[in-house]
Amino acid sequence: MATVIGSERRELRSREPMRARYPDDEGHVERDGVRSFYEVYGEGEPTLLLLPTWSLVHSRFWKAQIPYLARQFRVVTFDGRGNGRSDRPVGPEHYGPNEFAADALAVLDATGTERAITASISAGTLWNLFLCANHAERVDGAIFIGPLFPDGEEWPEWTRASLLERRDRYEGPEGYNVHNIRENLGDFAQWWAEQVCVEPHSTMPIEYVVEWALDTDGERIADTLGPVEALGLPTMGDVLRAGRDTFVEMARAVRCPTLVLQGELDPVTPPSWGAAIARETGGRLQPLLETAHSTGRKPVAINLAMRDFTREVTDGPRPSDPTLHHNGDGRPRALMISSPIGLGHARRDLAIARELRALQPDLQIDWLTQDPVTRLLEAEGESIHPASRHLANESRHFESESAEHDLHCFQTFRRMDDVLINNFMVFHDVVEQGAHDLWIADEGWDVDYYLHENPSLKRAPYAWLTDFVGFLPVEDGDERERFLTADYNAEMVEHIAAYPSLRDRAVFVGNPEDIVPEPLGPDLPLIRDWTEDHFAFAGYVTGIDPASLADRDTLRADLGYGPDERVCVVTVGGSGVGTDLLRRVIAAYPEAKRGAPDLRMIVVAGPRIDPDSLPYLDGLEVLPYVHDLYRHLAACDLAVVQGGLTTAMELAAGRRPFLYFPLKHHFEQRIHVAHRLDRYGAGRRMEYDDSPPDAIAEAIVAELGREVDYRPVETDGARRAAEHLAELLR
Repeated sequence: MATVIGSERRELRSREPMRARYPDDEGHVERDGVRSFYEVYGEGEPTLLLLPTWSLVHSRFWKAQIPYLARQFRVVTFDGRGNGRSDRPVGPEHYGPNEFAADALAVLDATGTERAITASISAGTLWNLFLCANHAERVDGAIFIGPLFPDGEEWPEWTRASLLERRDRYEGPEGYNVHNIRENLGDFAQWWAEQVCVEPHSTMPIEYVVEWALDTDGERIADTLGPVEALGLPTMGDVLRAGRDTFVEMARAVRCPTLVLQGELDPVTPPSWGAAIARETGGRLQPLLETAHSTGRKPVAINLAMRDFTREVTDGPRPSDPTLHHNGDGRPRALMISSPIGLGHARRDLAIARELRALQPDLQIDWLTQDPVTRLLEAEGESIHPASRHLANESRHFESESAEHDLHCFQTFRRMDDVLINNFMVFHDVVEQGAHDLWIADEGWDVDYYLHENPSLKRAPYAWLTDFVGFLPVEDGDERERFLTADYNAEMVEHIAAYPSLRDRAVFVGNPEDIVPEPLGPDLPLIRDWTEDHFAFAGYVTGIDPASLADRDTLRADLGYGPDERVCVVTVGGSGVGTDLLRRVIAAYPEAKRGAPDLRMIVVAGPRIDPDSLPYLDGLEVLPYVHDLYRHLAACDLAVVQGGLTTAMELAAGRRPFLYFPLKHHFEQRIHVAHRLDRYGAGRRMEYDDSPPDAIAEAIVAELGREVDYRPVETDGARRAAEHLAELLR
């Protein structure tokens, strides 16, 4: 008898990255004293039930599928007993295949799901088959990914190792052993993850598997093998041979439509196993090219296959989502993807868009982007594609990973994987309609990465813009970080070498001299050499009309700045990462005011920081989001900023003195941006940890109104970038 335990919300574990989508409902259902935790996403029909697999991992292994599928269907998932937020009963009797299948039925009942399309991976094949064969009235269709279904002939290494023999050491496949798993779970999880994710450059999914495995313990995972251990057979191959007739019998009893997705590189459940279950169930076999065993490493093909199969089984798609369509009028149309990490990309993209329209007056531009970029664009009268509402917020993810003036930018990017796949799938569904004549991605990392992983999805000319190339380890980066940054750079180099024409244009927002004199990694080319081989250079794009700022006295008067005051503008960009710097500069204000009585300090909280959350000091002005902030920067006598490229270069172009505080562990600000500012001779760099309020106050007084001698910043970058893009519309 199953009973539903009341729904509960939970706080994120500190190590868990922000999710691309959170459940609409969640709770526990109890069966025979064991509670299973479930989540529900979306609403309506049909429902996809994403089954657990081996309890070494929990339901987060579906994280690359859930956001996409939940936009079109209702999705239910649950943690298998032994891991996640489900109970961890003690004893092997609790972990037989039928127990997991019975848990699935309890979850269906608890969530009010009469029928579902079931999906499983690897060991989940057993409970998926059990549901299809014994509860056909609850299953409309079944998807098997990397299925555990031995064909009787091919036996991977892990199935040939001794399951029961105790050893002093366990090398490679020997680690698939109940004693090793019980006593050395971390080492086993690392080895197993490396088998699951054998594709090159799989460091992040491997880390996730190990992390999820360590959410449980070796005793419980050994318990999951207890029913096998009780048979007394020496290897998993022997166990699977003994049970093969049962596998085949259940498969032949399946009457619903089935889809088998099989990775061609899978060393855990080899391709012949996928072919065998497709044959026995009468289902369709779809090979997954360049794919091994996991659902996260190559998710695009899996997501689309699951979507299409669900539509077929349920007699076609749900009513069309109007946010993905528009009525064309025959004019050329471009889709602009503008990175939301700070507002700098939007400002320069606006400038490029205006120049592009000057070259192609009838061009329509749809913007696929998110807050806070949408605020700036809407104020400028631009057209935001309605599908933008489906994007997961990248700025919020970066904020969630930050500490006091500290953001490990590279690691934060790595942990943003389910946000990136969600946002790529939004992009995919928009362009699937074929309505755009040009795609432009300004540091749209999701678009660029997954297009190179899935080049057959390209349907229009594609342009890529960026102002830096190459991930680099920061000053205190260890050997692991040096390896990881080089590995990510190597994958980029391999992508471009494999598909050199996928980017119809790659435009570097800057000049060759702006590129750091560093290699991409051991045995990889120098960043500048590689960039010069693969990019055109536009020069810097400020997004500012210099003529409108030429008369500084008039500009100051228009902004309400008096001739007898010296104005200091403090701003940290479009995210909430700079809150601590704002607080410290505010603390410096009284002493700075004593040193410079004519000081007027204006703190711009930006679109993602509540001005009321900042300290109030008499005489200090704290403003929320300021639309034309660049005008205030051009008019000020000093700026205090975080260290992002756009704001710093706006100040360099306006020849204004400024203090900048690059975030700790932010490789782009600390290496790429700092190198460029040094080349222009712009700004005074300060370190947050070495700058208490009195030191900041002293620097403010010293720098207020100082005459500067910066290298001139070019003013034609937007036009030059637009000329490269316009060629793709002809």
